[in-house]
Amino acid sequence: MQISFSVFTKPWHAPLEELADHVKSLGFDGVELPVRPSYPVTPENVEVELPKAAEVFRQRGLTIASVAGPTDEATFAACAQAGIPIVRICVAVGDEGYLASEAALQHEFEGLVPLLDRYGVTLGVQNHSGRSVCNAQGLRMLLKPFERKHVAAVWDAAHNALNGEEPELALDLVWDHLCMVNLKSAYWRRTTGPESDDVVWQPYWTTGRQGLASWPRVAAELRRRRYSGVVCLTAEYTDEFSVDRLIAEDLAYAKGLLSQVG
Repeated sequence: MQISFSVFTKPWHAPLEELADHVKSLGFDGVELPVRPSYPVTPENVEVELPKAAEVFRQRGLTIASVAGPTDEATFAACAQAGIPIVRICVAVGDEGYLASEAALQHEFEGLVPLLDRYGVTLGVQNHSGRSVCNAQGLRMLLKPFERKHVAAVWDAAHNALNGEEPELALDLVWDHLCMVNLKSAYWRRTTGPESDDVVWQPYWTTGRQGLASWPRVAAELRRRRYSGVVCLTAEYTDEFSVDRLIAEDLAYAKGLLSQVG
């Protein structure tokens, strides 16, 4: 059982050298890097800047375990050059409905398989609450036609819990396609008062100890199945001003849980 811990660097917009030093100081093994506008690596400069970014992290003993970015040839080629194995995405359900959206996504992924195969990159599809493919059963059905090396599951414990799926059953559903585990946690918080005509609930993003996702149960199941791979802590907190303190606490908690002998 060999686990490495990465962190999604979405909360930090620092230059790459400063970002890498910060991640190293927090105690992570690597990162998931956004390839998005306003970050050091963007969709427009990915072919040049992503390999440079990988070298910045490598010099500090860190890896870029995955990127969150576009699903185009330029991104796949840059990942291949930089030695980055996974491009993570979330997928929405459109106005045409769930089944039609699933079919359309599968058709889209089929068109990407030749590129994924050419560059040796895996498309990691994450479950997400809301109008999305939201749980492990949805991931299983969506990814069923594909080889794991091409299109795989990034299982997110928090979104899974927000949708009421038991973690042990969820991991059983996606196990054959699993390429990465996301750890974060949240709970539903009412945002309207008792006098409101309608009740509105929103996720409140909190630490691993406090949310609906049971990290001890997730860790126990990963240990039981002898999971080897990346566990990504996504550093998503409603209290954005405390992200550094909260992510350090969560990393220590996750490491403790996953180092226990079951």
